[in-house]
Amino acid sequence: MKFNFKMSKAKQTVNYEGEKAFVLTPQLELYTAAATAGLSDQFYEKAVDKIERLRKLIAVNDKEFVAKLAVYVREKMYLRSVPLVMTVELAKQASGESIVSKLANRVVQRADEIAELLAYYALANERKDVKKLNKLSKQLQKGLAEAFNKFDEYQFAKYNRDAAVKLKDALFLVHPKAKDEAQQALFDKIAKDELAVPYTWEVELSVLGQQKFDTKELKQEAVRAKWEELIFSNKLGYMATLRNLRNILEAEVSKEALNKVCEYLGDAKAVAKSKQLPFRFLAAYRELKQLNNGRAGKVLDALEQAVLQSAANIAGYDENTKVVIAADVSGSMQTAISAKSKIMNYDIGLMLAMLLQSRCENVVTGMFGDKWKMISVPKKNILSNVQEFYRREGEVGYSTNGYLVVKDLLQKNKVVDKIMLFTDCQLWNSQGNESIAGLWKEYKKIAPNAKLYLFDLAGHGNTPLNVQRDDVFLIAGWSDKIFDVLKAIEEGSNAIKMIEAIEL
Repeated sequence: MKFNFKMSKAKQTVNYEGEKAFVLTPQLELYTAAATAGLSDQFYEKAVDKIERLRKLIAVNDKEFVAKLAVYVREKMYLRSVPLVMTVELAKQASGESIVSKLANRVVQRADEIAELLAYYALANERKDVKKLNKLSKQLQKGLAEAFNKFDEYQFAKYNRDAAVKLKDALFLVHPKAKDEAQQALFDKIAKDELAVPYTWEVELSVLGQQKFDTKELKQEAVRAKWEELIFSNKLGYMATLRNLRNILEAEVSKEALNKVCEYLGDAKAVAKSKQLPFRFLAAYRELKQLNNGRAGKVLDALEQAVLQSAANIAGYDENTKVVIAADVSGSMQTAISAKSKIMNYDIGLMLAMLLQSRCENVVTGMFGDKWKMISVPKKNILSNVQEFYRREGEVGYSTNGYLVVKDLLQKNKVVDKIMLFTDCQLWNSQGNESIAGLWKEYKKIAPNAKLYLFDLAGHGNTPLNVQRDDVFLIAGWSDKIFDVLKAIEEGSNAIKMIEAIEL
């Protein structure tokens, strides 16, 4: 990240591997922590420790910046939980200020997030009885009351779950004001638990599952008919489609139904509207690769098309710009992003690396652990490229010797324009005393115009190089929108400026 600070030296520390590292500014540290917060245990940091670090960082940062960052993380990084956490924690620092109500209303973009925010509020304030959240922040209450006006009966019913804080509890806690008689009738339905049962794939399949059939064949036919009904009704959303591709194939839906699914997956507008994190496509792809189904190939092709659509708006580089893309596949990157997910940090790194690779005309790709290894892959077939790296990650070992990427260029006396490292930034040298910081200084002597980009996928609060220099940049996050930051850097801006430009 480029900063025009009047400071000669950045503060130094050591990273989790004991290697020398540089301390980030409070703004940068909060940005990287929030943009990569799955709020589950990581290799180096437990979820509770991450939340505690977020709290401390929120307390020392400007309130408006915190609010804008929460919006950025929700609307650009597509994360749901951490913006709610940031809103509650900001309410402690900005008690009574309208910025809290504006933020609460802004980050709540699904009906269930009203109750989720209150559940975290109870947890953060050690309120055991969530139904008696007396002294609820007035500004939070105001923001959530306004958020109630965003949703219709279908949306409320779809997310009306039996959780610690129910939708009805939230209604009684925040006392939203109905904008008209129809909405008052809707609020009354919530209060009386009389919301209409929504038409969703979960409800429809649940009802079907409770029926009894005389034969297996009759049940299979009913399941097939139900999936076809859902597909042709256009009620199966994009994420629901991604998550159910295996079920759809196993239901043996008709050719017409499967064609419709594939067309939907690969449709540019549908991909853009869905706001899927890139690794969602990878998860679906891997699920289908395990199937012994003659029609799976058609759906795999549709997933590749979907990913190509998601990469289409990434600003790439032409033949005249030489790029090196290196993915960290070390042991610390092999931690699942959540308890329920099979996706790991290094999957995210590989996925983002291959998205960028597909947009570069003159690019070398590879991975590093104990060793640095270059691997040539096609520009298209992004998901199969990820799988190729995934299959071969054991070839380089599991240390985080990212310095070898720069050392290799030095030894070959090869000048490139851009070096992109997708990593958790906990780089070290398991083999000697050379560091990436020292090697970068040497490399700049033969390639004075070269730029180095650290794509931080974990947000641990330090970096192996000084990102306050004008040739080292920091970008954080799991969404393909991180490449908007890359483009901004090319145009003389940075992530912090992008966040500060957000209107609340």
